[in-house]
Amino acid sequence: MTFLQLLIIAIVQGITEFLPISSSGHLILIPNFTEFPDQGPLIDVAVHVGSLLAIIVYFFKDVLTLARGGFASIGIGSDRAEAPAERRLFWWIVLGTIPAVAFGLAIKLGAFNSIAESWFNVTIVDDDLMSSIRFTDLIASNLIFYGILLGLADWLGKEHKKFEDMSWRDGLIVGIAQALAIIPGTSRSGVTMTAARALGYSRFESARFSFLLSIPAVAGAGVLIVPEIFEAGATLALDALIAGVLTFIAAFLTMAFLMNFLKRASMMVFVIYRIAMGCALLAFF
Repeated sequence: MTFLQLLIIAIVQGITEFLPISSSGHLILIPNFTEFPDQGPLIDVAVHVGSLLAIIVYFFKDVLTLARGGFASIGIGSDRAEAPAERRLFWWIVLGTIPAVAFGLAIKLGAFNSIAESWFNVTIVDDDLMSSIRFTDLIASNLIFYGILLGLADWLGKEHKKFEDMSWRDGLIVGIAQALAIIPGTSRSGVTMTAARALGYSRFESARFSFLLSIPAVAGAGVLIVPEIFEAGATLALDALIAGVLTFIAAFLTMAFLMNFLKRASMMVFVIYRIAMGCALLAFF
């Protein structure tokens, strides 16, 4: 693979993974506007690892807090009676991760096949729910629909909660929203920020909540691709290392920009961008 291809993949992944604008909506453009070959599963894992490390480094103090809560819950490092707030936050993040895991496994196992065929008269091909749907239309529609929801939540949502105020109910609701991001064009960060804003979290805290909740999701997405690596053969180690480092840089800078931006501005610029992007995809394809 050329350095240019690795650079483009890393920048698109690093930026769109965390801005509320949908990575799938942008990744679909790469093969349509370039002649690059498919990057393969090893590069996919590398960019996921780069994204994950960027979250951990940027939110290092919060990650340590959650880690202390996890260790305290099983009696490692401190007594179970200690660090109640940290333990509570850790388990609410775990709770928020469950819907995405359950939804992902259901799609993987073909659990929605009979529903799609009987309710919507859709024929499933190779147990792939998305293979029977016009992929670009789906992405474009979701860019527009969830963009409008983001705008409404940001406009009407109050700003009186912080991440430390998270309850099991909030964790579960944002987790259910995160599960919807499995559908292309939704945007994991976008839909979780929408849910958090609707629940009363500030823009800054919504992004913080979204990024911390993404740690298990991003890690899980990388793990799911590992079997494909063994099937394909890991022969692109240097390319993977370069892609991971470049993605880390792009993702870290994106988070730094977004967290500072949301302290002084609304999410309306992302709403407008999503709607314009969705309309452009429908028109172009």
